[in-house]
Amino acid sequence: MKKKYVFFDIDGTLWDFNQFIPESTKKALSMLRANGHAAYINSGRARSNIIEKELLDLGFEGIIAGCGTHIEKNGKVIFEKLMTNEQIDRALKVLYENHMPTVFEGPEYHYFNVDDFEGTNDPYAEILKQRLGPIARRTSEIKEGSKINKFSSDICDDTDFEKVMDLLPDFDFINHNGIIIEAIPEGYSKATGIQELMNIENVGLDDIYVIGDSMNDMDMFRLAKHSICMGNGDDRIKAIAEYVTTDLHEDGIYNALMHYGLI
Repeated sequence: MKKKYVFFDIDGTLWDFNQFIPESTKKALSMLRANGHAAYINSGRARSNIIEKELLDLGFEGIIAGCGTHIEKNGKVIFEKLMTNEQIDRALKVLYENHMPTVFEGPEYHYFNVDDFEGTNDPYAEILKQRLGPIARRTSEIKEGSKINKFSSDICDDTDFEKVMDLLPDFDFINHNGIIIEAIPEGYSKATGIQELMNIENVGLDDIYVIGDSMNDMDMFRLAKHSICMGNGDDRIKAIAEYVTTDLHEDGIYNALMHYGLI
């Protein structure tokens, strides 16, 4: 069979929210590689938040991180889109003034203040600090030339989010649940990351498969001919998927790759 490229979301797809990877998923990835196909991570996470050895040891040919703003192949960075210094300065000002605690995400570090998230009922910042260790920096450490791909924020009760979007028109916003948003430089997404790689590798859409579960997978689902939603995925993603597999804990990855004859 001709080499196929399979792009996997991380959270809710490769592992659950306790970072548990089913044995069937590990087996499926091994079989996929043995059959000569390429497995890529394609995540909304910035590269500095894709660090767990158990995940990376699954044997990916490359990583698309930060919603298409960072691409690696065989450990080498082949594409990078960074926020400009002006964009960073403007985002810092607008988000602070509109009461949106924020994590700025880059290929080397994450910048945020855990205390900014107090009272939001969002434990993500504290969890992130514990996971990342020295990769987690305070927002005050952002300086000219800091490498930042994107940011994620909380919408608080007194946030005027419409105003924020008006003041940051050069970003595309993904609203996950009315509380947590992701912001990516305008025109970038998981889909553009795949397209960039396709151009480099001279790969056609017939050879692309995407697997995910959440709203930031929407663009790559719309791009790919072969889109697979996890059984535990968002109903809005299921509605546009070519195929809905079983739950992550019910051999979802294994069953999806079997369905398409990739393993």
